[in-house]
Amino acid sequence: MRQSDIAGWQLVLVIWGEKYGAQDVNGLVAAVRETSAGLQRVLLITDRPREGLADGIGTLAFPPEFLQPAWMRGGCQAKLAMFCPELVPGDLPAIYLDLDTVVLGDLSPLIRRRRDPDAISILQSTVLPFGAASRVLHRLTAGRRYARGNSSVVVWQPGRCDYIAGQFLAMAKGREDFTGTPMRADERFISWVAQPVISAVPRDMVVKLPAEFMLPWLWLGRLYGALPWVRRRRARLAAITLPGAEVKAGTLADLPEGSEVVDRKGRRMIWSDAWLGPVRQRLLQAIRAAGGKGGSSS
Repeated sequence: MRQSDIAGWQLVLVIWGEKYGAQDVNGLVAAVRETSAGLQRVLLITDRPREGLADGIGTLAFPPEFLQPAWMRGGCQAKLAMFCPELVPGDLPAIYLDLDTVVLGDLSPLIRRRRDPDAISILQSTVLPFGAASRVLHRLTAGRRYARGNSSVVVWQPGRCDYIAGQFLAMAKGREDFTGTPMRADERFISWVAQPVISAVPRDMVVKLPAEFMLPWLWLGRLYGALPWVRRRRARLAAITLPGAEVKAGTLADLPEGSEVVDRKGRRMIWSDAWLGPVRQRLLQAIRAAGGKGGSSS
């Protein structure tokens, strides 16, 4: 590929509290820098100064209106701060990654494959796909039904999606309980408010480990993983996001081959090359490399 064909972009990370630290940030950034073309800038939105960050990682102060204790728990509504107006510079498109993402290859095609600068892309997480049908359903039900995604990876043009943060803050004013509303999780709110322009991050580039590799029945996982087109797609993956505390990168690196892994939803997989395909060795190599450069999410 010619250098002129590479779309410039910026990497955005978000951190609060003490679950993750500078080592986790450094390891992820090092992996992206080594594998991805066109990276122009790295920005970390943080709630406090972080000692030990690698050179070239810029920091942005967390907008205080999003540092609500209830928003920094399981619903992760604090992540919506990355859509605050004029926080992330609007001169480059952006890719956001959760800190428990393992990078395997070049992420820049996520930028090149975008067709609409107003669009926002996240991981697909429901059977109903993002697209014309989901937009019609969203419109006909006045927003009560809509396709949903996962915000472990977000691709957007800063400055074009400021309405996400603005509308969330407006709706949250005077409200303490988000139960039964799209506001109960950041990814639900993104899916709901951006439904007219949202699209899925391509599954041949990024997947969430439980959604891709773990199923309720082992026999079904073996059958699905043996399909030739599935193995080919998995072999091309550029990143895999992990479910944080449930399946940590360090845990996978130390797990004996053939071990069974079960998540909180009862989904299962066998930690083996036969189950995951060639991507398992790439995943192991990337986890160990990130750990050696100051950060795996363990």
